[in-house]
Amino acid sequence: MKIFYYIFFIFLFISNCTLNKVIKHHGVHFLEKKQEQLVIGSSNSNDIIGLFGAPSTKGAFKDDIWIYIEITTSSSKYSLIGKKILVNNNVLILEIDNKGLLKKKSFLNKEDMNNLKFTESTTATDYTKNKFVYEFLNSVRQKINDPLGKKKIK
Repeated sequence: MKIFYYIFFIFLFISNCTLNKVIKHHGVHFLEKKQEQLVIGSSNSNDIIGLFGAPSTKGAFKDDIWIYIEITTSSSKYSLIGKKILVNNNVLILEIDNKGLLKKKSFLNKEDMNNLKFTESTTATDYTKNKFVYEFLNSVRQKINDPLGKKKIK
């Protein structure tokens, strides 16, 4: 009877395992196919919202740049337990003119993003004791440590 229970529990755990791919999708589904329906100079903002929905983000400095994102990840191999593989990473950037018509569109996929070049230069920071910020923060620290000003400074 114990063997039956052991076999039953083992079968119960094994039957809950799946061999199918687990695909997680974030953003607009089928972005690459949907963006082909947009026509520059003909599609307006209402068509875009009807096709894609609200934009994922809008431009930081202008509201006439709409950005749509599609990210698809998968975790299917047993050797990569807990790790995810990036399947799709698509970005659609739409620029809309003041009349609401599509002025420009650019589509970037995973291969295009791998080819982007970033600058190697860095901005140097100079924090010395002679700076105004350092002096201000130092005085605030002294007032926090000695609010009445009765401690001797060593």
